[in-house]
Amino acid sequence: MTAAIRRYFTAAQLMAAALLVVLGVIAPVAAHEIRPAYLQIDQTEADHYRILWKTPLFSGMPLPVVLKLPDNVIHIVEPQERQLPDSILQKRIIAAPDGLMGGRIEFVGLQATITDVLVRMSWLDGRKASAIVRASRPWYVVPADQSGWSVAWEYLTLGVRHILFGFDHLLFVASLMLIVRDWRVLVKTITAFTLAHSITLALATFGLVTLPGPPVEAMVALSILLVAAEAVRMERGERSLTITWPWLVAFAFGLLHGFGFAGAMLELGLQRQDVPVALLFFNVGVEIGQLTFIAAILAVATSARLIFTLGRPVRVAGAYGVGAVAAVWTVDRLTSMFL
Repeated sequence: MTAAIRRYFTAAQLMAAALLVVLGVIAPVAAHEIRPAYLQIDQTEADHYRILWKTPLFSGMPLPVVLKLPDNVIHIVEPQERQLPDSILQKRIIAAPDGLMGGRIEFVGLQATITDVLVRMSWLDGRKASAIVRASRPWYVVPADQSGWSVAWEYLTLGVRHILFGFDHLLFVASLMLIVRDWRVLVKTITAFTLAHSITLALATFGLVTLPGPPVEAMVALSILLVAAEAVRMERGERSLTITWPWLVAFAFGLLHGFGFAGAMLELGLQRQDVPVALLFFNVGVEIGQLTFIAAILAVATSARLIFTLGRPVRVAGAYGVGAVAAVWTVDRLTSMFL
């Protein structure tokens, strides 16, 4: 490797270390608590609809979002609410004499959150529609029909947002960059991680292999802690399996992270016919978000060469910083499993 390329990757490692510290500070203890709300509307008669409205709980508190239906709606069965371990489930039956097509459903308060709302609709004639409502546009206008491309786009953007707000996955990717000193090894390592989590994401989404969420989340946090410890060992001049073959370890932990990604997919209650398209484009979105994150580190690295002399101290500090955050996550998630 030429001296110029070596300096470039040194800068990239500095940026990875800095981002580890920043993400560790801003990320909440429960890094995967950005779960979407869910609205299901099914037509049961000519002008009758059954509504299911599910909002997640954050640290035991409900999401501060209120469902507001179109003005022409008449309640046949008033909302019936039930609290689940991780969400509040509300059911009701309504009548819409003029139909719901073109009606505007609002999610009051969504603009003050970082949560999305997944909306699904079905009609007696077999038509279906789905959309992901963002905080920047907290309402949904009921369409007449929906194309397959619009479904693909929704899941593509969901995948991008999931990885960019999945702080533990970002921390894992960034910590891997602390132990990679060659761009060829970096490509191999990220490819192995991508291949692995794609496999388990597909297996879990199709229901072939399932793992309970809490243990998976605890192991994801533990994987970050392990890589951080390996980064410190590397700076001490020690060798290990992770340091020698980072792509192998990335593949092994990628299988685990895939189950974490699958949790976001399965929470959405996918329709069987939507699974292939949703799986493909969600995974593509995850990869776009992941590559965007890596590219940002490498791009900013070119402006970090003035601090080369701080290379080792910054890398060590970053490794200890992410290790501390991962340790807190691990303890918190293990504790929540038994309480």
